[in-house]
Amino acid sequence: MEYLRAFVVGGLICVVGQLLIDLTRLTPARIMVLYVTGGVVLGALGWYTPLINYAGCGATVPLCGFGSLLAEGVRTAVAEKGLLGAFTGGVTAGAAGIAAAVFFGYLAALFARPGDKS
Repeated sequence: MEYLRAFVVGGLICVVGQLLIDLTRLTPARIMVLYVTGGVVLGALGWYTPLINYAGCGATVPLCGFGSLLAEGVRTAVAEKGLLGAFTGGVTAGAAGIAAAVFFGYLAALFARPGDKS
């Protein structure tokens, strides 16, 4: 059942993104920013954690899960370090994901052949 819940919730998050692409004039980049910002807001309000508990990776893997992780990192760091935690908490909490994105982006750049599509 855990896999089914993850699949359904993750799929619904993707469906919302696809509908935003198809039915609005928003660019994919703006939709990505909306997802991360939405995850931060929902995480800060404490509304995203129950979804993570219910859906597992179906809620943590999408970009809104990254935003929720940033909000939780800031909340924890502010409790430990005060105002300085507001600046360091999100990056500390998301460090593994950020490092992985940089590393795999670098690997992709090494093996890809960029150029014009014309």
